[in-house]
Amino acid sequence: MTDLLVVGRVGKAHGLRGEVYVDLVTDRTERLAPGSVLHAGGRLLTVLASKPQQTRWLVQFEGVNDRAAAEALTNTELEAEPITDPEAVWVHELIGSRVVERCGTDRGRCVGVLANPAHDILELESGALVPTVFIVSCADGITTIDPPEGLFAVYED
Repeated sequence: MTDLLVVGRVGKAHGLRGEVYVDLVTDRTERLAPGSVLHAGGRLLTVLASKPQQTRWLVQFEGVNDRAAAEALTNTELEAEPITDPEAVWVHELIGSRVVERCGTDRGRCVGVLANPAHDILELESGALVPTVFIVSCADGITTIDPPEGLFAVYED
């Protein structure tokens, strides 16, 4: 089975008809498109309807027809299958990958991705930080970067 990715969390119930607020943790809003199937604690939920509501989404799931059913979902993590998009670089593909410069210099493994307002940042096992704008590709466990000269100078003797 494919590893599922956390895509959101159910917030509080809204109204009496089973609608809930959902906070997405992805920029892929199609995760809440009608017909989408999400995993919620061993249960499958199909989106019937959704609409943006300020910083979150108002969602109606199939089979969640009243407030009690909606309240039972409060704080449930929503997971989904990874999306196949050859143009995208995903956090789950970056973590654990070898980071190699275009010239062939191996910079070690990526141990984390730090959220940053300008650009997310790769955190390498050496402690080095690499803005994601320098990623050229990520495939087969190897992340190729094209950093500017001197980026790693502070980490070298």
